[in-house]
Amino acid sequence: MLHGTLAHGEMEIMSTLQTLFLDYDISSLSINLSLGLDKRSGMYDCAVTHTHKHTDSLNEIDLWLNWLKNQGVKSLALLGHSRGGNQIAWYASENDDNTSISHVILIAPGIVGPGELAKDYQKNYKKPLQPVLDKAKSLVDAGKGGEVMQNTDFIYCPDTQVTAEAFVNYYQENDNFYTPGLVEKISKPILIFAGSEDKVVDNVMTEMSKLSNAKNIELITIDGADHFFRDLYAEEIIETVVEAME
Repeated sequence: MLHGTLAHGEMEIMSTLQTLFLDYDISSLSINLSLGLDKRSGMYDCAVTHTHKHTDSLNEIDLWLNWLKNQGVKSLALLGHSRGGNQIAWYASENDDNTSISHVILIAPGIVGPGELAKDYQKNYKKPLQPVLDKAKSLVDAGKGGEVMQNTDFIYCPDTQVTAEAFVNYYQENDNFYTPGLVEKISKPILIFAGSEDKVVDNVMTEMSKLSNAKNIELITIDGADHFFRDLYAEEIIETVVEAME
């Protein structure tokens, strides 16, 4: 199980889902991305310099899967929420031949199409992305990717510190940020959940419905749920997942 942006493995939605899985005697592992820090816990502190990358998650997911394999786990499902949904789909698309992965579960997965990163940056920070991205790319191209850019607006953190290579990794256009494109590459059964009242990722059904003819994909809208699927909405997710995995 993988959390969303700058969050952690014990956040409410993750802990709720784990508790509900346990009611069905299903073991779960909610991982905590390091985000470049040792023994990280809780939400990422915006005052801490950002050195992490979106793509760091792929290696960390793989390390945890290998750990589970060494513990004797032979079959598992991958689950991701929000940005974690994109990262899980990305990993699954590149490891579709891994027979230990039985299902892929995406809960309000992040979906970023062409031009949307710049649009969101302008909306959030009232200034264009491109000049900041150009500065970061120039540092990376000069072999100075580890140089820290001061007073930079980054993800959910205004006026923070971030390395040039981290900024480029999160903000440079990448086809793999568009989760439906990743889903097309996965042959495993896929469950995709959207909340009807989700204001954070509000394009799940619009974009994923273009793939609705794929036999391995099930799209589920949970009426009344926002981005975090609290209480009874989480129970609805679990009931659907358990039924699909039987």
